[in-house]
Amino acid sequence: MEESSKLPLPEAFVNFLEANGIDPSIYTTSDSTPRYLRLKPGSEAELEEIEAEIKCTLDKVNWLPGFYSLPPDIQIANSKPYKDGKIYGIDAASGAAVSALKISPGDHVLDLCAAPGAKLCMMLDLLDDSGSVTGVDVARHRLAACRTLLQKYSLDHRCRLFVADGTTFSLAPLRADSVSRSYESASEEKDDKFGEWTSRRPWKERKRAAKAREGKSSQLTAVSENPELIFYGRHSGVVGLSKNELYKTINDLQVSRCGYDKVLVDAECTHDGSVRHIQKFEYWGWTTLQHRVLDAERTDSLAVLQLKLLRNGFRLLKVGGLLVYSTCSLTVAQNEDIVDHFLKENASAELQEIDEAKGWPCKSGRIPMTLRFDPLTSQTSGLFVARFTKLAT
Repeated sequence: MEESSKLPLPEAFVNFLEANGIDPSIYTTSDSTPRYLRLKPGSEAELEEIEAEIKCTLDKVNWLPGFYSLPPDIQIANSKPYKDGKIYGIDAASGAAVSALKISPGDHVLDLCAAPGAKLCMMLDLLDDSGSVTGVDVARHRLAACRTLLQKYSLDHRCRLFVADGTTFSLAPLRADSVSRSYESASEEKDDKFGEWTSRRPWKERKRAAKAREGKSSQLTAVSENPELIFYGRHSGVVGLSKNELYKTINDLQVSRCGYDKVLVDAECTHDGSVRHIQKFEYWGWTTLQHRVLDAERTDSLAVLQLKLLRNGFRLLKVGGLLVYSTCSLTVAQNEDIVDHFLKENASAELQEIDEAKGWPCKSGRIPMTLRFDPLTSQTSGLFVARFTKLAT
């Protein structure tokens, strides 16, 4: 196995790490952090066959059900089990963030920053055959990749995907008791109802979608009046609805009763907790690191975005529901500072201890009941995790 670079890190980056209590050796020592994968439920009996196909023994992750570790140099993308949808790659720390949501069959779950989709797959695995998952992302091409992933693993039946800004997304889950079948005017055509999803959409619909994307300020952001629905499964609650029913808004009082049971806000960040990501800057150039990670303007704008995502995710959470906020940054500004600011402005938000974490290889964050994973402590990628519940007010 090749060793990662041992070139000196830029002084500005070392100072940045020390200011955040991060050991610089995470980035300069040999990369021994394993890769992780999740076995699709029902494939356990085929473990030996899977190991033979990828030419590697999989080590069970005892603290996280369904997860296995493998050496970092083993590639699975071209293996038969991967192509057949029996395994998918997801870091154990990311799996822990999903586990902290305590998803149960029947839950309605919102993933507010859904791409690239591995956590979305795990959520749908945990739902089994009831409930729903709504995936939202501002990047259309990344969300389209999520769609491909869900279809590959046959996990798409209870999911709907929207291209939308997570800071303003406002659609509630399609609960049986929250969608009223109101009287429809005679002018409303039957073909306004959503039938079963097909990638071969009618020409008129494709034209409307293309027109809605015209005038976008960037290729990443959709600016149509309503979020763009780019996929929905047979049992996602969309089939049979009209557009008016799908895009119906509800007030805060209704959200408290009919909002999402579980919300994940895995917010956009500087990705400094991902060792493999940081190591790429040796090839990209350390000046690029200065702009993407260390630049004060960028980190300040990210903190504003992260707080907005957390606020909106919490707004869409029902009373008694659980929200997990996570980032793959190890900085205080993008984690504990966001949590502290949010708690001070939300009397109905309560930070909750993650009981499941008693057996997890992680450290406490600077705020009690928050958690930090890092390569040295956890043998995973870096991740910050905090769990909230919504109180009745």
